[in-house]
Amino acid sequence: MGTQTIKIQRKFIALAAILLAFPIFANVDRSIKSHQQSFEDAAMKIWNWNEVGYQETKSSGLLQSLLAEEDFSITTGVAGIPTAFIAEYGNKGPVIAIMGEFDALPGIMQTDNPFRDVREDAGAGHACGHHMFGAASAWAAVAVKEWLQENKIDGRIRFYGTPAEEGGSGKVYMVREGLFDDVDVVLHWHPDSTNGAPSRTSNSNKSAKFTFKGISAHAAGSPHKGRSALDGVEAMNMMVNMMREHIPQESRIHYVITKGGEAPNVIPDHAEVYYYVRHPEMKQVEELFERVVNTARGAATGTDTKMTYEVMHGNYSLLPNDVLQKLMHSKLAARGGIKYTKEEQAFAEEIYQTLLSPSSKIGDQETINPWRTSHGYGSTDVGDVSWVVPTAGARIATWVPGTAGHSWQAVAAGGTSIGLKGTKLAAEVLADTAIALYQSPDTIELARQERIQRVGKDFNYIPLLGDRLPPLDYRN
Repeated sequence: MGTQTIKIQRKFIALAAILLAFPIFANVDRSIKSHQQSFEDAAMKIWNWNEVGYQETKSSGLLQSLLAEEDFSITTGVAGIPTAFIAEYGNKGPVIAIMGEFDALPGIMQTDNPFRDVREDAGAGHACGHHMFGAASAWAAVAVKEWLQENKIDGRIRFYGTPAEEGGSGKVYMVREGLFDDVDVVLHWHPDSTNGAPSRTSNSNKSAKFTFKGISAHAAGSPHKGRSALDGVEAMNMMVNMMREHIPQESRIHYVITKGGEAPNVIPDHAEVYYYVRHPEMKQVEELFERVVNTARGAATGTDTKMTYEVMHGNYSLLPNDVLQKLMHSKLAARGGIKYTKEEQAFAEEIYQTLLSPSSKIGDQETINPWRTSHGYGSTDVGDVSWVVPTAGARIATWVPGTAGHSWQAVAAGGTSIGLKGTKLAAEVLADTAIALYQSPDTIELARQERIQRVGKDFNYIPLLGDRLPPLDYRN
């Protein structure tokens, strides 16, 4: 451990004793409560709309309206994305940013019942809880604004409305445009089935759609005159699956065939497969991605088809910041967990019976997980933000303990009072953390120093998705 790291840790220990002594501000609680109905209603409206990435027109518009009503200045359509926006209050002092997402996942439709009950009026569902993410983050921003006003504190609170986290990398385009360059600290949270604020890393990833073009013909009458684009896709998939034996064990590669033909008796002249490539290190992702591209080239040659590919998104791994995470953990621990009513307990027990190998049990939502370092195998565009600005996040129990993200059970709980209780807790923790930072510029400086230590002084941000424009139609 370097001398500079030891100095930062010692300074943080001294600061932590002061920060932990700060009381929970009564006016923050009053603010949270006074806006509770508005932001809980907003969360449920966004849950009901189920808008997918880059198409979140109503969801984005609603959050903009709520923040504009609270005297935030709104800049919309940033980074070439119609549903991306920035809302800001204040004109001097440290810039604390809170991020909010609001996109749904296609194909996971579900009512708020504790059993599988597909909504026939929807083509998507909030299986990752982003309706709560956006609402709680905006709620916290308003509470912080009112605290700044009441205490006459110099500070700028900024809300980033960040679309299309699910495979669209909305935040990456915002980072690439320099929209975070003047920010001191970024805060965020995410729905989960337990509560914690670990110093968490993640996998970086890169995705692409591979399109094969062939020649159509009658599959029985004149197969020799055709060249199957689907054969190209299947040959590529076979080679990638063989490649898995020879890649680092931390890697993840997954795909779905998005176009495969219309009728068995017609040789398909157009087929498409959508790939994700993941690894904790960005360099390894680039290397693995190129190997996947090579399988596509080989598949096209072997099937006498033509292949093109389009990079869809790319995310950096999450860069942890222990200074900020320990502060956020202290605020979460001070707030405590979530208690269910009798009705919520009954709902939880019923849905718990549907879970496969749950990793936690009912009752765990009442506790706070100990602070620790951890690694998640998923990916998020928060990663890119964390490499350019000190960033911290929390995981809050909005789902029944043991629930997996991207599941119908997550959609169901997110549409109930269980989800709303977690939404409120997230708003409180974000507000408490931001206020502590305004009161302690030294903590902001320590977080800045830690980020520089981790990335290195020569770090130059280059997005994994290159210079492509936002894929605004990627969910069409």
